[in-house]
Amino acid sequence: MKLQMTNTQKVLRFMANNTVPILFLVICAFGIPLSGYSANYLLSEIIIRIVRNSFLIVSLLIPILAGMGLNFGMTLGAMAGQIGLIFISDWGIVGIPGMLLAMIISTPISILLGWWCGKILNMAKGREMVTSYIIGFFMNGIYQLIVLYGMGAVIPIRSNALVLPRGYGIRNTVNLIGIRKSLDNLLTVRLFGIPIPLATLALIALLCLFVLWFKKTKLGQDMRAVGQDMEVARAAGIRVEHTRIISIIISTVFAGFGMIVYMQNIGTLNTYNSHMQIGMFSVAALLVGGATVAKANIRNVFLGVILFHLMFIVSPMAGKNLIGQAQLGEYFRVFVSYGVITISLVLYEVRKKRDENIAGLELAADQGVQA
Repeated sequence: MKLQMTNTQKVLRFMANNTVPILFLVICAFGIPLSGYSANYLLSEIIIRIVRNSFLIVSLLIPILAGMGLNFGMTLGAMAGQIGLIFISDWGIVGIPGMLLAMIISTPISILLGWWCGKILNMAKGREMVTSYIIGFFMNGIYQLIVLYGMGAVIPIRSNALVLPRGYGIRNTVNLIGIRKSLDNLLTVRLFGIPIPLATLALIALLCLFVLWFKKTKLGQDMRAVGQDMEVARAAGIRVEHTRIISIIISTVFAGFGMIVYMQNIGTLNTYNSHMQIGMFSVAALLVGGATVAKANIRNVFLGVILFHLMFIVSPMAGKNLIGQAQLGEYFRVFVSYGVITISLVLYEVRKKRDENIAGLELAADQGVQA
């Protein structure tokens, strides 16, 4: 017997289930007037952030479907994408062909890293998020070893503009002028004076359609079953460990592609730091959109991008106008990035216990009726 809730209880439950998005709506409502930015400027910036970040955030959805939580290991795919960008910059391949070649180069690297990450996560069931976070740090050390000491010494790099003066190692900054906004400018329209990069939005839409289609496939249904209960899925004949590895591989490959889309929008690669915060900010944006460790969808992606990056845009100027220090906004948004993940994880556990209690009460009510 399902327990009936009053309208007040329904409102309170809705607010409890959407605490983080509501909190960010309040922060943005407070910060926008203080920042003094015009609506046109904010809309233009939000479109840029949607185009730049959405692909990366969508790559997080598949592991959540498979019950592996928030994949901080997407950083591995970002590193693979950056390696592809370094090579196409060295070879002088520009425009869309350069982006496609960077994706082709990143794919086998992402598959290998995703397989390796998935194997480790299978040995850390129940602790996938913290494990993937540490794997990201470990692989960052390997990445820096290869890029700082291997490229130019062992791996041939011809361009002097890329190599450090000592003759090996990649410079801190790589100019991506050859592919800068290649995708964004491929098909652009102006709406109220704001440029809308239709080609990039179409690519993101295709990825979203792929995710929706994938969930309905046999493999997608297997991942859903594994995410709900591994033992039941195993009893049904699903190869649980294999399915979990595939979900991480898909996420890592898409993260590599997303990093290339991200960097073509910016136009400059910070060789040793660009990938470091990608996982953290992507996870935070998804959680701000109302996602949880166990459930996320396309709506959460776009709501999260808008709310999270709107806060990023307005907080420095709001801090400057409020107390005369723009640096306050900088500290605040970094604090929020980490804080939102902590709050979301705590709220997820609270909701989980609450739902278990409600299920227990409903079961007790059913048994009372039968008696």
